[in-house]
Amino acid sequence: MAAQVRKPKIVVLVSGSGTNLQALIDNVHGTCADIALVVSNRVNAYGLTRARNARIPTITLTLKEFKEAGKTRTDFDLEVAKRIKLHLSEGADHDTPAADTTVAANSPDLIVLAGWMHILSPEFLSQFPPGRIINLHPALPGAFDGAHAIERAFQAFKEGKVQHTGVMVHKVIPEVDRGEVVTQVEVPIKEDDTLETLEDRIHSVEHKLIVEGTKIMLGTS
Repeated sequence: MAAQVRKPKIVVLVSGSGTNLQALIDNVHGTCADIALVVSNRVNAYGLTRARNARIPTITLTLKEFKEAGKTRTDFDLEVAKRIKLHLSEGADHDTPAADTTVAANSPDLIVLAGWMHILSPEFLSQFPPGRIINLHPALPGAFDGAHAIERAFQAFKEGKVQHTGVMVHKVIPEVDRGEVVTQVEVPIKEDDTLETLEDRIHSVEHKLIVEGTKIMLGTS
């Protein structure tokens, strides 16, 4: 009898409604990979409900509780990394040598930031193999890095500075939204667009691109 092939394990980080997480649940989970864990930094994030509905384990940690305890953002990031590794170790393949203390030990095959509204520190990134954390960002490379990218692109369009915006999936590095691009799509801005219609169009693209980028990283596209 042939040995069962292990599916790659993904951890998804969310802060909000989790529509991009839902795209991953619908198109990746249980097929080309398993979402082993969903982590949120907001207690009321609906993404947690989506995960629970799909019977995916969840963890919630808030920066506020760390700050109230006199701890730092780095302390928070390191605890998130620790909890991810602890969860994966509990379900690990125990054929793996117990003495394996490398960065790769108990690391997921991929971490996906799907609307994770918290800039991860270099200390967090160092806890996992390089290049195995990706982020979805609603702008093209080098344009509108950071928060409120859609609003800023729409304002630039109204000022005649741009004719389009876009969406990209990129590898996460300490510099915000500057990592190697995995995949990208240009999104036109129309003359009759409102901010709401542009947001809807971008979100529709995001739902497809996060799946595509994840499959590229897993080598299953």
